[in-house]
Amino acid sequence: MTNMTTGQRSSSNHLLRRDVRFLGNILGEVLVHQGGRELLEHVEKIREMSKALRAEYLPELYEEFINTVKTLEPEIRHQVIRAFAIYFQLVNIAEQNHRIRRKRDYERSTGDAVQPGSIESIVQDLKEKKLSSEEVRDMLSDISLELVMTAHPTEATRRDVLDIHKRIADEVMELDNPTLTYREREKLREKLLNEVLTLWQTDELRDRKPTVLDEVRNGMYFFHETLFEVLPDVYEELERCLQKYYPEQPWHVPTYLRFGTWIGGDRDGNPSVTAEITWKTLNMQRNLVIYKYENIIRTLSRQLSFSTTIVDVTEELLESIREDNANVVLRTVEPWTNDKEPYRVKLRYMLQKLQNMREDEFKGTKQRYQTVADLTADLVLIDRSLRHHYADFVANTYLMKFIRQVELFGFHLAALDVRQHSKEHESAMTELLSKAGITDKYAELEEQEKIDLLNGLLESPNSLLNETITLSDSSKECLDVYHTVYRAQQEFGAGCITSYLISMSEAASDILEVMVFAKEAGLFRQNEDGSITSTLQAAPLFETIDDLHAAPAIMDTLFNLPIYRKCLAAMGDLHEIMLGYSDSNKDGGMVTANWELRVALNDLTQTAKTHNVRLKFFHGRGGALGRGGMPLNRSILAQPPHTIGGGIKITEQGEVLSSRYSMKGIAYRSLEQATGALLQGAYLSRYPAQEESTESQWEEIMKGISVDAQTKYQDLIFRDPDFMTFFKESTPLPELGELNIGSRPSKRKGSDRFEDLRAIPWVFAWTQSRYLLPAWYAAGTAFHKYVNGDEGRLEILRTMYRDYSFFSSLVDNLQMALGKADLIIAGQYAGMIEDETIKGRIFKQIEDEYAKTKEMILTITGQEDILDNVPVIQESIRLRNPYVDPLSYMQVQLLTELRELRSENGEDAELLRVVLLTINGIAAGLRNTG
Repeated sequence: MTNMTTGQRSSSNHLLRRDVRFLGNILGEVLVHQGGRELLEHVEKIREMSKALRAEYLPELYEEFINTVKTLEPEIRHQVIRAFAIYFQLVNIAEQNHRIRRKRDYERSTGDAVQPGSIESIVQDLKEKKLSSEEVRDMLSDISLELVMTAHPTEATRRDVLDIHKRIADEVMELDNPTLTYREREKLREKLLNEVLTLWQTDELRDRKPTVLDEVRNGMYFFHETLFEVLPDVYEELERCLQKYYPEQPWHVPTYLRFGTWIGGDRDGNPSVTAEITWKTLNMQRNLVIYKYENIIRTLSRQLSFSTTIVDVTEELLESIREDNANVVLRTVEPWTNDKEPYRVKLRYMLQKLQNMREDEFKGTKQRYQTVADLTADLVLIDRSLRHHYADFVANTYLMKFIRQVELFGFHLAALDVRQHSKEHESAMTELLSKAGITDKYAELEEQEKIDLLNGLLESPNSLLNETITLSDSSKECLDVYHTVYRAQQEFGAGCITSYLISMSEAASDILEVMVFAKEAGLFRQNEDGSITSTLQAAPLFETIDDLHAAPAIMDTLFNLPIYRKCLAAMGDLHEIMLGYSDSNKDGGMVTANWELRVALNDLTQTAKTHNVRLKFFHGRGGALGRGGMPLNRSILAQPPHTIGGGIKITEQGEVLSSRYSMKGIAYRSLEQATGALLQGAYLSRYPAQEESTESQWEEIMKGISVDAQTKYQDLIFRDPDFMTFFKESTPLPELGELNIGSRPSKRKGSDRFEDLRAIPWVFAWTQSRYLLPAWYAAGTAFHKYVNGDEGRLEILRTMYRDYSFFSSLVDNLQMALGKADLIIAGQYAGMIEDETIKGRIFKQIEDEYAKTKEMILTITGQEDILDNVPVIQESIRLRNPYVDPLSYMQVQLLTELRELRSENGEDAELLRVVLLTINGIAAGLRNTG
């Protein structure tokens, strides 16, 4: 395998430094132009002092630095904050561009050598391991990955700002063009100066919370800009590689990788997501996909100029044109008058049938496409005709990609998941059963009584609802969702909504309630032969540590119900289960959450296996380390291989979406690596790399470590009566809700209880204040307690780090968190706590645990410093810190001022605005929010 040489890497990094310096200089010009040289001098002085402090801590320099920050005039301070925040935006753009450049440099410098982590490297590896084409085909039929966009409020950057970022990225990439003339480079520089000036004069803060439909548009942006093109390209590359290494048969890869979305369907804690909003979301998604198909057909019409005076097209093509001519009126599409060019004639009718899909009057007629299979049939017909007259190059280049796009996106663009909290279902069920005269006390029944009642309702052919029953608005809305799903499946195709997720699933009745509601809407019904037709699956979401423990027994109860088992048979004996990384981490801490999630994966898989059921696990990972965040390929490989057989779903949210999918090159690389990880996982599930006896010993060790970590974590978070005071006063938690980055509230209820605080602001607040506590706290104590001075036990942990993928991934994630945390800065935030005793006691605990965790990580890994194993990230953090630090110090000062003012019932909109600017800036500097 050929790798880039040190010289090549150095040259490549030189280009990154060139871009950062180039953009930094342009920003400097904008600062002088907008705020005068005084502004630039303030920024440079603070930057240099911060950099010097990072190089060597000197008390007198530190005092001067703090004094400089504190004595800035409010207007200058505002502009200094914006300057640092925009600098990070520009650095992030340069780094993203550099990732694309590195890939291209590698491919250019190594010729036809295979790049590590590429799709070809995985296929080549399978061939070298002597897998037959039949075995590979079987693996491909088993793998499945759905990446699900969510509207979780972790994207602090406005869409308008992201659009400017994209234009800057495109122009910076053009700097690499060696054919540019001197004048062209100057014009490019002028364009970049204009864009950075526009960025400076664009408000980076939203003036209101986004609506749900705003969030829908934001999610669709990624389909429009990148995914519609990139996703089929990944399939094409996999097919190319398979054809290269297994040429004995043609390859058409089954659909294994697609995107879904929650946006417009996730109503958990968000009353703005109504049945009407869900319907509008599906219409918006269809409009986009039809728009895309229309553009492709117009392009094909220009390209397919074949004439029957030269070639013979197929009779079936001509017959389809005659049929369209008889059935389709070209109302809004100009007819093609040259009947010697049949492809253009056919494409005009196809275009009209697509446009007619927007009009209700054409439903059920031949004037429009009724199903996606109808569109596919037309495309396949054209493909066959092209190959008939040996235009197979054209068919391969244009038709095959279009057919793949239709397979992937259908008429619904992406499957929309619905989610609601289990308590909402219980409340609606209680009212419905009372008004139906069945029981007035459903909510008070024992769990087995609930199961028996709900099971009987599913088996009964009768409906609960009738025209005499009037429900409250909340219960009516709850049931309206199911009727909307039924209507949507008729209108947009059965695949538009197939999963209904139940937050905080704690019992089998939580799942059965959803099935009863589905029955009321016609989504579940018994046929005359006793079989079941079911088009919506109730998928439990197990979130807390206790719920993870209970999950196998809950599923076993459901699998033992004959009616439920028949329902599963109707869905291919496949059951979706979602696991929550965010709430389990908030509940039990990083180490315990990761371990308990792994145990649940294994136990649930075993439970399902005894009932001949396959499981599709939905991993609710966030972008931040404290919410299960990690690179996409690593998150796939982190799963026990035998648990991926039924497929995987993973949430993609907030800043993760823009960092992975806003640029085509990065989106392709991310999806390529995900494909490789899927194939690698499928291989390992068939041919395990580790002896079961060895791994079971390590699992026993992890079990004990997890218990100790949970005790340590919960001693602080749950059992220390002063902890919530410490958390609220030493982080910007109270102010985060004013950032307007999401349509839903930051709490499930309007309370201040820790249990009702959502996991995203929990992690976001700790990240802003540089503690990153949820991502590492309690690990050091747990590791230290296991070793307990025993060199033999320490050696076992070292072996586990080397040979046990779960443990090595856990330790490396802990390293990443420790590397990003900074307790010197965190100490400044702790200074905002009014009670000195609380501050001193709890901050000392956190400091001690940080030191212990760092010591144990270095001892286990044998490294000299944290992140020595990934020097690129280590260097990136080192270079960013001097620029983030001033924002952190200014945020502390601003928060202190704002809170003092508010304690006296005062308010200052401008002061709050500047606080929010620091939040945006730190988020950009640390490259994640929540």
